[in-house]
Formats: sequence, structure tokens, C-alpha cells
Amino acid sequence: MKAKHFTLTRVRAVPPASLEMSFADGQRLRVNLAPIIGAHKVLAPLATPEVFAKPRLVDDGCAVAWGDDGLLELAADNLRARAIEQAGGYSHEVIYNWMARHGLTLDAAAQALGLSRRMLAYYRGGAKPVPRTVALACLGWETEQRKAA
Repeated sequence: MKAKHFTLTRVRAVPPASLEMSFADGQRLRVNLAPIIGAHKVLAPLATPEVFAKPRLVDDGCAVAWGDDGLLELAADNLRARAIEQAGGYSHEVIYNWMARHGLTLDAAAQALGLSRRMLAYYRGGAKPVPRTVALACLGWETEQRKAA
């Protein structure tokens, strides 16, 4: 079953390089793609206004694509994460990447942060927004680990 919070229902290009997105959970977000278009050569065609102007949903809303060759495609979960971060929030990727960097299981990460396993799973999976306090706790834990090493 697809997660509603990562399933796009609508996408619209906003020149010069932004997308307005609606998700199945009712969330509407805008993401500026200029930084990633400039950072990845494979996305260079999106810098062309005529190409960028024609995004379409693919894979039942799990991604946005441009063109018919399948070379220009961005996943909905990554787009949502970038939009949240650009708006000043913390995406599920903060938790996911922190756990991966330190080889933490869900149980170990929950214990380190003083959270229930279930709540941390919600944050890591993107089902619930990551509170600033939790993102900062990840940074604090990392700092403590470096000091102890």
C-alpha cells in the first residue's frame, strides 16, 4: 500500500524552476528545484523552460517526470522532503539519515532520543512531521557521541 503522504495527486510547474504539488493526504507544498537542477548534470534539461513547463505524474503519483524517455524523473518522497526543508521544517530524511550514519536500529534510535519506537517510526516514515526538538536531539546525540570517542 502506498503512503498517502508520499503520493502526489497533482503537480504544476511554476517558472522558473518550482513545482506546486498536492499530496493524497491533503498537503499542498511548493519546492524550488533550481538547486538540484544546477547540481546534477542529468537534470540539466530541466533548466530549459519548455521542458520544465510540462511535468506529469507517473507511477500512480509516486514520481514526477518530464518527457517520455524516463530520463527525467524525481520521486515524490524526495520532492516532499525538499519542500519541507525549504520551508524551514525537518523532513523524514533527517531521521533516516541520522540512523543510517550511526548504524542505529529503530529501537536503539528511539532509546537514544527518549521516544517510543512507534513515534520514531512515524517520523522516519514521514507519516508525522519531525518536530524541531527531535531534529535537534539528533544533533545533540551526535555531538555527545563525538565527544565520547
